[in-house]
Amino acid sequence: MEETYAPAIIIDRSSATPLYEQIAQPIEAAILSGELPAGAMIEDEVSMANRLDVARPTARRALQELANKGLLTRRRGVGTRVTPPHVHRPMKLSSLNEDLSEAGFVPTTKVLGYLVRQASAAEAEQLGLGPEDGLLAVSRLRYADDHPLAILTNLIPLDIAPSWQELGEAGLYQCLHQRGIDIASATQEIGARGATSEEASTLGEQAGSPLLTMHRVGRTAEGRPVEIGQHVYRPSLYSFRFSLFTS
Repeated sequence: MEETYAPAIIIDRSSATPLYEQIAQPIEAAILSGELPAGAMIEDEVSMANRLDVARPTARRALQELANKGLLTRRRGVGTRVTPPHVHRPMKLSSLNEDLSEAGFVPTTKVLGYLVRQASAAEAEQLGLGPEDGLLAVSRLRYADDHPLAILTNLIPLDIAPSWQELGEAGLYQCLHQRGIDIASATQEIGARGATSEEASTLGEQAGSPLLTMHRVGRTAEGRPVEIGQHVYRPSLYSFRFSLFTS
């Protein structure tokens, strides 16, 4: 059975410092010092409340404050863990799956949705499809060391679409490469917005929490558009890294 950590915490009820802060501060210090390693399972709020003789909402707020800082990841049915190191992704044309592996993380994927449908007029134009052509709309949840990191939504021409099983086992670019399709260029936009309720639940965040967004259209060396990507990332765990040069 996996070990659950119960950090040493001393409560001073005569102090003007709120109880939730008295709980959160030593846990934060233990995480930042490395005493609590990445991936460590923290005791749940019920156990913490009972152990420290505080109200359950007090323990819940303490843990949520740390989650809001990106130090803890909370998922219903899974528990509360110390978050992994921040993923600094280089701004280059590459697969997130490959970038995570190169950075020392263990990437895994859960396929959330897999739908074959007719392309809309706008989608057909972007992908160079005919008005009656179909496409694959797929949504995946990407994990880094078992921590939910990003929701990846892609539209792919049906003639080169990978299977459900393939997309659950490998990155999209690898799946396309196995079909003789290599992405050589892309247009990409980076932005930010608040998480929807569904996204927040999937990523272990609160509704309205900020998410990084990326919209990408990938093309082959011959100029054929082969994927439209609309991705959202947890900024507490993920960032893009740019290299800038003077002209």
